[in-house]
Amino acid sequence: MARAATKTKPKTSKAKAPAKPPSWQIKGELALNCSCDVFCPCVVSLGQHPPTHGFCHAWMAVRIDEGHFGRTKLNGLNVALLLDIPGKMGEGDWKAAAYMDERSSEPQYKALMQIFSGQAGGTTGVLKLLVSEFLGARREEVIYETEGKTRIVTIPGILNGQVAPIPGGSPDEDVMLKNTQYWMGADVTLAKGLKSRIRDFGRVWNFENKSAELMQIDWHN
Repeated sequence: MARAATKTKPKTSKAKAPAKPPSWQIKGELALNCSCDVFCPCVVSLGQHPPTHGFCHAWMAVRIDEGHFGRTKLNGLNVALLLDIPGKMGEGDWKAAAYMDERSSEPQYKALMQIFSGQAGGTTGVLKLLVSEFLGARREEVIYETEGKTRIVTIPGILNGQVAPIPGGSPDEDVMLKNTQYWMGADVTLAKGLKSRIRDFGRVWNFENKSAELMQIDWHN
């Protein structure tokens, strides 16, 4: 006797959810110098007020004192960014370039790229939304030094920057904005560029005597 045919249910394939980026954290200091007059209106307005001259050209540098991306340690590395912002910061359409510490290993370089492109989410995830064109990224000698209250950031042949806090009523206390909602840090030290020239990707900028910021950062996802 012939056996009755058995019906088999078609297999359904479940779409795999995209892998979540590893947990990450960066603690250290940030120095930023831009084309705005002292002090940059973008900080307190959270990017809704136009920059002083209608656009914002800037460089920023991060000294990583402690950091990790998953199991990859990032302690002791430096990173710098070039930022070209055409209007209000909150409206996006930024152009950016990244300079990763030449001492970084391949895993460290990839981790820093994930973090500073916004792909890793968390604090810097905003960059994924605001940056519309990535001009490039490469390893460079990124030097971040402190002399007294002056921060000196150097990328040989590209950036020669010095920023220092603006004078306050007491020489022992910096002028600060506290408890802001600024995505990079709630407490911002008001500063200005003492010497600040950056030249790369067709940009030739000089931010001497222009607005600068210093802050302690604790970024993470």
